[in-house]
Amino acid sequence: MKEIEKITSRDNPRLVNVRKVRDGKVPERVFIEGRRLVEEALRSAIAINECFVIEGHVDQDLLDAIGMRTTRIAEIAEKVFATITDTKQPQGIILIAKRPKTSAEIIERSLGSAVLPLVIFLHEINNPSNLGALMRTAEAAGGGGVIVSKRSADVYSPKALRAAMGSSFRLPVWENADFDEVLNWAKEGNLTATAADISATTSYTDIDWRTPRLLVFGSEAHGLGDEKLEKIVDKIYIPMESGVESLNLAVSAGIVLFEAKRSNTLS
Repeated sequence: MKEIEKITSRDNPRLVNVRKVRDGKVPERVFIEGRRLVEEALRSAIAINECFVIEGHVDQDLLDAIGMRTTRIAEIAEKVFATITDTKQPQGIILIAKRPKTSAEIIERSLGSAVLPLVIFLHEINNPSNLGALMRTAEAAGGGGVIVSKRSADVYSPKALRAAMGSSFRLPVWENADFDEVLNWAKEGNLTATAADISATTSYTDIDWRTPRLLVFGSEAHGLGDEKLEKIVDKIYIPMESGVESLNLAVSAGIVLFEAKRSNTLS
């Protein structure tokens, strides 16, 4: 491993660039903070460009593992490190990585080996923490990939990455997708467009989850809207006690996805 560089000034050009990546101003790079996420990144195929650590806060084994993926490792005093973090209680380590490639083709290649014959489509999901939680749930249930529409939160933003707990490094993703384009893609691939809707008459437990599906979730505030719901083939609802208007988006997704997983396990 190359000798670790010492950085003492917050105005160092490398640190200026880290803050730009953190703030989403360098689209081709991803900001990864915290030991757990760093370990998940090392277990994935993501390309690591740089590493920044607080002096004396990271053990040698982890540094050696990072050194196998990049020679650009810098050690920073704690006060200076605080100027580049995204969390209130930093764990002393940050990676800058190359943004993973995303496309419809990447999802298509994964479908044959997926546990579930199912792709999740997130339409205008604005909360990065919800989006990250949905990514984590999708991977846990064995989904074939996640499509994220235009005007959604960034899958690879710091908050979304923390909520996904590493799932974003492994799941096939298609970003910035157009709603009609995705539905046409699903139809061509024999995926039945399916969405939860409070006015639906079919429970989520009463459809055949062995049928390949595109499972669509709308925004937290507005759902999908009538115009888009008209284009959905199967509409389902989650039975709830009276007086409860709706569930958190990630909770709803978890309920439906694990019913799909259960149904496929029994088949």
